[in-house]
Order: sequence, then C-alpha cells, then structure tokens
Amino acid sequence: MTTILITGANRGLGLEFTRQYLAEGQAVIAATRNAGAAHRLRQLERDSKGSLTLVEADVGDTASVRRAAAHTPITSIDVLINCAGVFGGDGQTIGSIDYHEWMRVLDINVLGPMRMCEAFLDRVAQSDRRLIVTITSGMGSLADNTSGGYIAYRTSKAAVNMAMRTAAIDLRPRGITCVVLNPGWVKTDMGGPNAKLTPEQSVTAMRRVIAELGPKDSGRFYNYDGREYPW
Repeated sequence: MTTILITGANRGLGLEFTRQYLAEGQAVIAATRNAGAAHRLRQLERDSKGSLTLVEADVGDTASVRRAAAHTPITSIDVLINCAGVFGGDGQTIGSIDYHEWMRVLDINVLGPMRMCEAFLDRVAQSDRRLIVTITSGMGSLADNTSGGYIAYRTSKAAVNMAMRTAAIDLRPRGITCVVLNPGWVKTDMGGPNAKLTPEQSVTAMRRVIAELGPKDSGRFYNYDGREYPW
C-alpha cells in the first residue's frame, strides 16, 4: 500500500483520483479547502474503513497549508498530486485584463503547488516512491499555443511548469522525482461539457503514467497518455 496526498480532492479530477486510488486499495490523504462542505469526500471517508484521511488546506494560503501539514498524522507520503487549480474568470485578453484576477490565478496555480511541496517535502522524502506530480495543462505549453487568449490561465500553467522543472533539479539530491502532467481536455467544471474526456478516462490514463514514473522522468512534461508534451 502506498500513501497518496491529493489537493483539490473535493471535485473534478481530484475527486476522481481519490475514488480510484481508494478503489485500488491505496491510502489517500484528501486535501480540500473546506472539509465541512465536501459532502462527497465525507461519504468516501465513511466508506473507506480508515483508508481516507481528510485534511483542510487552502493552497492559496501559506498558513493554511502549514497547518494542514502540522495536523496530518501520516509521516510518509509516496505521491503528492497537486491537483487544485482555478481557470480564472473574465479579463484574460489584451485590452480587458483583470490584474487582480490574474494575480489570484497565479497564486493558486503556481504558488499553491509550491506551498504544498515545501510543507510536505520531508514526508515525501521519507517514502519509497518520493514522487511529486503536478497537474498542469497543454495550455501552458509555449510550443502548443496557436490560438492565444486565456492569458491568466496560460501563464499560470507555464509558470508552474518552470517551477516544477526547477524543483526537479533542486530535489534530485534527495531522490525526489517531480513531473508535470497534462490531463487532456476533461468534462469538469473547468473543462466544460464539450470536452473530449470524462474524469474517469483522464484519471485512469494518468494513473497508468504515474505508476511508471521514476527518477529518469524527473523534470519532464507528460501527456495523460504517456507521450511527452512540448514545452
């Protein structure tokens, strides 16, 4: 049994990761901003017979993340999956940029994963797998940007890609592997109803990739189907 910490576990891909890993018999730490309102997670907790631990963590708040780490009783975390994120609202095109919203998107999508990495780093380092996976987006790829728009979201994902690429180098002496993973276009609140993949399809595919990751993959950008994605 491995232990997996998942942020943004109350909805979308985070919730599906939680469901699938629990069904596989793994121990899951589900981090959510408001544990009291996470009704689906609460039900999973009741059904899990002790395999699911709920932790309240707002990745946009350093103090909240540090409290979550202090109150998490588990000392070894094999896989940290940074899944929490936001798309941002209007004001993402040149001429009508909402700078306050842009800062919020950057804070949650870039600083959020880094807050989690720092707060739980020692526990990841003590595990067998020593793996950090950050869910990014193809919209963060410079090479793949042919349509423009969505400046806040695109820049946040490009920035978190660089942050994790750098972390992969900095954490190599501790044997920690850092990878960014594109989930594809998924039917979630963020992806919308016209997306090509269901959360179940995307997470099933990503779990196959995650299961095979090791030190040789650190610092790489993968698609949900295992292909390397262009930076």
